[in-house]
Amino acid sequence: MAKQTVADQLVETLADSGVRRIYGVVGDSLNPVVDAVRRTDRVEWVQVRHEETAAFAAGAEAQITGRLAACAGSCGPGNLHLINGLYDAHRSMAPVFALASHIPSAEIGSSYFQETHPDRLFLECSHYCELVSTREQMPRVAQSAIQHAIGQGGVGVVTLPGDIAGQEAADKPERHALVTGRPTVRPADDQIDQLAHLIEQAERITLFCGAGAAGAHDEVMRFAGRVHAPVGHALRGKEWIQYDNPFDVGMSGLLGYGAAYQATHECDLLILLGTDFPYNAFLPDDRPGVRIVQVDVRPEHLGRRCRLDLAVWGDVRETLRCLTDRVRPRTDRRFLDRMLKKHADALEGVVKAYTRKVEKHVPIHPEYVASVLDEEAADDAIFTVDTGMCNVWAARYITPNGRRRVIGSFSHGSMANAVPQAIGAQLTDRRRQVVTLSGDGGFSMLMGDFLTLVQYGLPVKVVVFNNSALSMVELEMMVGGLPAYGTDNHNPDFAAVARACGAHGVRVEKPKHLRDALREAFRHDGPALVDVVTDPNALSIPPKIQAEMVKGFALSASRMVLDGGVGRMAQIARSNLRNIPRP
Repeated sequence: MAKQTVADQLVETLADSGVRRIYGVVGDSLNPVVDAVRRTDRVEWVQVRHEETAAFAAGAEAQITGRLAACAGSCGPGNLHLINGLYDAHRSMAPVFALASHIPSAEIGSSYFQETHPDRLFLECSHYCELVSTREQMPRVAQSAIQHAIGQGGVGVVTLPGDIAGQEAADKPERHALVTGRPTVRPADDQIDQLAHLIEQAERITLFCGAGAAGAHDEVMRFAGRVHAPVGHALRGKEWIQYDNPFDVGMSGLLGYGAAYQATHECDLLILLGTDFPYNAFLPDDRPGVRIVQVDVRPEHLGRRCRLDLAVWGDVRETLRCLTDRVRPRTDRRFLDRMLKKHADALEGVVKAYTRKVEKHVPIHPEYVASVLDEEAADDAIFTVDTGMCNVWAARYITPNGRRRVIGSFSHGSMANAVPQAIGAQLTDRRRQVVTLSGDGGFSMLMGDFLTLVQYGLPVKVVVFNNSALSMVELEMMVGGLPAYGTDNHNPDFAAVARACGAHGVRVEKPKHLRDALREAFRHDGPALVDVVTDPNALSIPPKIQAEMVKGFALSASRMVLDGGVGRMAQIARSNLRNIPRP
């Protein structure tokens, strides 16, 4: 029997830590690892067309399952392609192990063919990044990378020269138990006491929740009900907090809607729960009379966006479990009821871009596409969302219910993430519906990996919002006082491209055909693409653009930079008003 190689050891270690598949593109320096995967039934090799896709797919798998996922790239250009997806995974706190294979170890430092220095290149997008120099070193380095990725939430990188990977392994090292899950973090008693004291002093309390509120929905609702606090959320907090929420006042930030902005500015105590919300201009940082508390499991997040009156190191669920029974129940609902009324009025007062003759408007309103998609998609669908205007449509039209998932490049802001993330999401469960909201710019950037869907028979449904433009960039230019330039896309018939690849493809140019096209795609047993020609002029700009608005994503001086519909959220907000006691 052939002896175990270093590559065999590595693959075995990954399998023991919960890895089910490795995404990547094969290449010479990576061949020993790929062959080790071939010879095991514990880990699958998933061949993609671009290593950036591999990293995005691994990050998506990790976000959906909560387990460690893995990707790999061959030496030099191969592993360099991983970097964008690894940045996204790292900033999303997705536990990902990245293997950056390397040139022959004796050639390192000689400007050899394809030489780079991955152990330096990936430092900024990882918690751990080390070069394996000997076969004896690999087991401990791999274990450290895995435990950093899982324990800290993010990326661990191992750089492994191909010649070392192919060597016979050293004597089998003593096996160590691997960390495969994260603990709960309980705040110190004095922090709980201080927070309870601030709550007792406050008259108007608002909660603002981010992705760190995942798994804490019941605890947030119980606490909000006890102190009659309106609850707002950031984009990454939407899927965890908005559903079954009688205290919902919407979302703040560039894509915000409803009364979240007012609730965070008119309270006298703002509690930030599990959010690293980056747009401090939407926070009451300099508003007199507003005290701010932040609760986060990552201590480095505390206070880096705004000034704090109290920083609480702990996860949201455990903190609220410790806190809720220590504060007195409130009877005064006046602030909550006023914010709920403002929220409902704000949503109903928004001018919906598709309310008039929607079924006859050509090109199709993208808001209408998102609204119909929300209605037709499964109750447990996973939506992957391209950066840009697709973020707007997902934020305003995809209705969370506690079973759906919505993931995107919400922290890193990369284009072209939706289809790659859909690959990783679909491989976790082929029976679960996975739908992309893809912009034409993002889809075409990594369009080659549509072939990966076909090759593996993944039943992902790709919905392309095709307005032949980079619309978010056009908005940024307009807000900056610049004419749109370099933003036009000359696109093919994407549905015809899909059919040429061997998938189901349909192009929709009239609204009356949209619903049937989506239903047909959803029924299709395999990958499908719906190319929807949407209105490039669907942006509604405020009548006055203030000079102090900054360029880019943080259009900070405006509460509602984009005007448009909000799907079924107006109905939900109005139904919450029924909870207001009548005199």
